[in-house]
Amino acid sequence: MTQLPDPLSRRDRQQQTREALIFAARAVFSTEGYHAATLERIAREAGFSKGAVYSNFVAKSDLFLATLDKNMELADADFQDPFQQQAGPASTGQGAVAREGAPHQAAQGFALATLEFIAVAARDETLAPQLHQRLAALLERYDEIARGAMAEEERLAASQVGMLLAALDQGAGLLLLSGNVLPGPETFTEGMRRLLDPARAVAEAAERP
Repeated sequence: MTQLPDPLSRRDRQQQTREALIFAARAVFSTEGYHAATLERIAREAGFSKGAVYSNFVAKSDLFLATLDKNMELADADFQDPFQQQAGPASTGQGAVAREGAPHQAAQGFALATLEFIAVAARDETLAPQLHQRLAALLERYDEIARGAMAEEERLAASQVGMLLAALDQGAGLLLLSGNVLPGPETFTEGMRRLLDPARAVAEAAERP
């Protein structure tokens, strides 16, 4: 006799519902933007009622932050030592959607929705601190790269070099959004290398055919 699997606990069911809502929200925010997206549409996309959304999230902003966290988690693989691996800007989200098999437009659409959200959150005394927490977590990822790859004689702190790396990466993402202009992987990687260790970057570039 086949043994049936144990039924899911209430906590597990809630977690599955939450994950499904976040997945649906990513799609809706990407196509409609932050302002135009509605909780009704997101719930319908996930196959739930609007009540299910409010059982897991306080408001649309709360759901967007959870979706943003998920995207940052998926982008972890894009934060690498540029001396070890060539890559494009992590800020575009292109690497993450490619690994998922999602269309390029999904990354660009969510990035535009994020700009909408930032404009709202930066002026909101409740949302601004939550936005700052995400920014701090993002900068820490660049700091980790700096601590592992910056020149030993560098006089700037790792946090300062990390901020410069973030500025290059995030700036490249804005170029893509505003004018569909993006430095190629070789150019972007070389820029990251020169911020981290200019002498090593120039020396290794001279050795390449």
